Amino acid sequence: MQHQFRANLHISKEEKGSKILFVNKAVFENTKNNKKIPDFTLLKELGYKGNGVFFAQASKILYVGLDNTDEESYANAITAAYKYLKSLKLTEVHLAFTGLAEYTQIAILQGFLLGSYEFNNYKQKKEQDEIYTLNVYCIGLKEALLQKAMIICGNVNFVRDIVNTPPNIANSIFLSELAQNETMKLAKQYKNATINATLRSNSYMEEQKMGAFLAVNQASNYPAYLAHLSYKPKKAKKKVVIVGKGLVYDTGGLSLKPADYMTTMKADKGGACAVLGAFLASVQLGLEIELHAIMGITDNAIGKNAYRPDDVLISREKKSIEVKNTDAEGRLVLADCLSYAQDLDADIIIDFATLTGACVVALGEYTSGVMGFNESLKNQFVESALQSGELAHTLPFNTHLKKLIESKIADVNNASSSRYGGAITAGLFLAEFIREEYKDKWLHIDIAGPAYVEKEWGVNPYGASGIGVRSCVAFLSTLCE
Repeated sequence: MQHQFRANLHISKEEKGSKILFVNKAVFENTKNNKKIPDFTLLKELGYKGNGVFFAQASKILYVGLDNTDEESYANAITAAYKYLKSLKLTEVHLAFTGLAEYTQIAILQGFLLGSYEFNNYKQKKEQDEIYTLNVYCIGLKEALLQKAMIICGNVNFVRDIVNTPPNIANSIFLSELAQNETMKLAKQYKNATINATLRSNSYMEEQKMGAFLAVNQASNYPAYLAHLSYKPKKAKKKVVIVGKGLVYDTGGLSLKPADYMTTMKADKGGACAVLGAFLASVQLGLEIELHAIMGITDNAIGKNAYRPDDVLISREKKSIEVKNTDAEGRLVLADCLSYAQDLDADIIIDFATLTGACVVALGEYTSGVMGFNESLKNQFVESALQSGELAHTLPFNTHLKKLIESKIADVNNASSSRYGGAITAGLFLAEFIREEYKDKWLHIDIAGPAYVEKEWGVNPYGASGIGVRSCVAFLSTLCE
């Protein structure tokens, strides 16, 4: 399942042949800058002023327009440039990184490595089909920075592959065994750390009294799995647990989703896949963090054994849950996984989940919602996310909204009594299973919006984005400083 990049990046000391040159409107408006643009006269005659891309054949320069000078503009510009270069069938191009800030350099690398992603595994391959590969020679780029970008982006694309894989293939057995196999590959490769992967199935969960998780799995043809991946370097500065919702498919259960909302539900495993990708990247980068990745893997099916609205479930934390909506299933899986995670005595616990459509309404399709009790920790994560190239914003817990998940017959209700504030009430539901000593150590990241979008945006293609990998790795890296 390893994805082959269509853009191969190399370190180079000399600039020759075709090259990329960034330009913006300000350069064209200032006549003193004319000398900085070799083809200024030609571009002026053709009306090009930094709008989009333009290839000057005589000089072999691809001019790439920038909306502004922030990192996202550079990444988006390179993604557009790659697509244009692909249409030209150029096999190599040179790009100078000299004088650019490190975050800008990373953004450019992401533009190539993430913007060149394609998922066509299930299209009929023809013998005459050619695989296009563009060799990019990077001038003035440090080898270490390139390697870091390739590791992180490689795992983002790996996660995209998994999330895009259809549910008739990517069932709970497939995802859990994939997580175990990928982890054990690294265990053989990185001998200076203790790396392990344990798959815990239904019998273990029954012993642990994970009634919430097991209820979601009741009607499935496949077992549920709690995958526990661990990475223990010799000198760990912190212990962190990352938890992911892994619904390989979600019909909504007996509270059946409408047909239009059921398509794309292969992406409901996005949280667990992001956790896997972040875990693998952290090992490959050698982060000085003891890291545990917990993946709650099942599907939410319908059938004679399905759990029902009006059921009362007993969670691992011994709290009772009144079921009002079987389509609010991800929070049930996470409740028991977070309980398990808290037994690991971590410094920080972060869960990632495609949890609520309400978060998409609140923040749009492209932004993750960050929730928790610790404002400083929330802001630290948001800052890391933005620097990594992902969009994130905090959502506030509100004590008045907590009333909406009160139950008359159980400790808590799995669905709010109001349609408003649904992302926050889902976060507040999870908070019911966070012990007092972990309240300030826990973050909930709702990635329902950006995890899977049915149109291209920035460096992200149609479909899975691999969201959560870059932000998580960036946040973990700050803990090593």
